[in-house]
Amino acid sequence: MLFKVKKDARKISVKDIMTDDVITIESSTPANEAAKIMEQKRIGAIVITENDTPIGIVTDRDFAIKIVAHAYPFHTPVKQIMSSPLVAINPDESVWAIADLMYTRGIRKLPVIDDDKVVGIVTATDLVTQFAVCTEDDIRKMYYRSITRLYEPCRPYA
Repeated sequence: MLFKVKKDARKISVKDIMTDDVITIESSTPANEAAKIMEQKRIGAIVITENDTPIGIVTDRDFAIKIVAHAYPFHTPVKQIMSSPLVAINPDESVWAIADLMYTRGIRKLPVIDDDKVVGIVTATDLVTQFAVCTEDDIRKMYYRSITRLYEPCRPYA
């Protein structure tokens, strides 16, 4: 994936860095079928739907934590192991909004939803790749934003 280098990262939107080839499956799909799809497509997440409405996400981490750690049978419906409610972002949001949402929610894979339809996905790798081509000024702004977030709870006059 090639990225357009822009002077101001705030002008880069979700649609500029998202992957638009997203796999979705119904919530009743057995977990082992979802795992096979993920292996075949070489992806780390599948968005879960009910009646074509996105309701959750299953990641490779969900398999490790929920299937293995809890000894669920492999044919358990993905609805039981998915992360829900679904945290998603709009394609017109800025790359800064992605970074904030991923940081505050501890998310590494973020579906992009437009009019209740999955139109893409952004991963932490996509975000890191984008920031790798940022300007020095953008990096400085990210640093100061992070510092501000860390010390915000300590403000005496909030």
